[in-house]
Amino acid sequence: MIYLDNSATTAFKPECVKNAVVSAIDNLSANAGRSGHRKSVCAAMLVYRTRKKLADFLKCDGDVAFTANCTEALNLALLGYLAPGSHVVTTVYEHNSVLRPLFESEKLGRISVSVARPNCDGIIDFEQIKPLLRSDTRLIAVNHVSNVTGAVADVHGIGKAVKNTNIRLLVDGAQSIGYLPVDMEKSNISFLAVAPHKGLHAVQGAGALCIAKGLKLRPIKFGGTGTQSLSVLQPEDAPECYESGTLPLPAIAAINRAVDYTEKHFEENGRIISELSEKLIGGLSNVKGVRLLSRINPSGIAALNVGALSSEAVCDCLDKDYGIAARGGLHCAPLVHKHLGTVLSGAVRLSIGCDNTEKEIDETIKAISEIAAAVD
Repeated sequence: MIYLDNSATTAFKPECVKNAVVSAIDNLSANAGRSGHRKSVCAAMLVYRTRKKLADFLKCDGDVAFTANCTEALNLALLGYLAPGSHVVTTVYEHNSVLRPLFESEKLGRISVSVARPNCDGIIDFEQIKPLLRSDTRLIAVNHVSNVTGAVADVHGIGKAVKNTNIRLLVDGAQSIGYLPVDMEKSNISFLAVAPHKGLHAVQGAGALCIAKGLKLRPIKFGGTGTQSLSVLQPEDAPECYESGTLPLPAIAAINRAVDYTEKHFEENGRIISELSEKLIGGLSNVKGVRLLSRINPSGIAALNVGALSSEAVCDCLDKDYGIAARGGLHCAPLVHKHLGTVLSGAVRLSIGCDNTEKEIDETIKAISEIAAAVD
């Protein structure tokens, strides 16, 4: 199979990551920080080292909280930070893991939300955000890289523009971490949500929220933390206060080694994805009947439509007739499809990984050309 659904989860997992998972299962099947025996202490030390490694990688000077996934990380940032009466600016590119908690809170009368649209080049920058800011704006929530089109937001420019104000910046890094360099301190990012099983090539089962120094969130999950167990109230010490329940140690062990792998291969993998992205989008741009929704981008995302076919029909054909894995539909991002006019058709999303080859891209272009020709 030609796997081009890497934006959902990367197919390639380095040997060091797989070995870390097996080692954690074989040697550290203990509840980190919940007991005093050797295995539990070793597990807790692995969690600590992974927090520090991820913080150093992303230049986070505050806390790193482990979550079940990137969705939970985003929910923690939004529901844990926003006070009643807050105004939030977000964008049409956001995933439902941002939109749904925001609009649910607005429906309940707790907050108000404004939505920024991209400029003529498809980019979200501060000029698109600025007209929506109000005196009660407390947060800007921005998708660093669109999971539909691959458009890259100017998070650095947005962060710099609101520095020394009372507005915080939340960045959804699900499609950017591992593909683009991110420096929370330089870009004035207050909250950064991470999906390690994507660009970092870790495994499913854990996400992370990086929280800038001095910021405190209300927990959205309550239970055992291994600390202050006599109290029926949630402890206040971060980041453990955000992590009730048993931590997914094998997935955290995978993150630890995934960061090492990414740091070592960052430039090489970036070059591969960039070259293949250019080849794919360039080749598809010449296919009659194909509407491209993406420009060349560092995350290797190419979204498109083929004639009047639904995206699901195209992806079914790619899978059954050509052995190509792609994703159709609305990609849990409804507002960008309204913006693009693709609500009825959805979009075919091809997303490249560092293990894809030129031959696979050639075969994919040929397959889509044949599908488009059959429609014409």
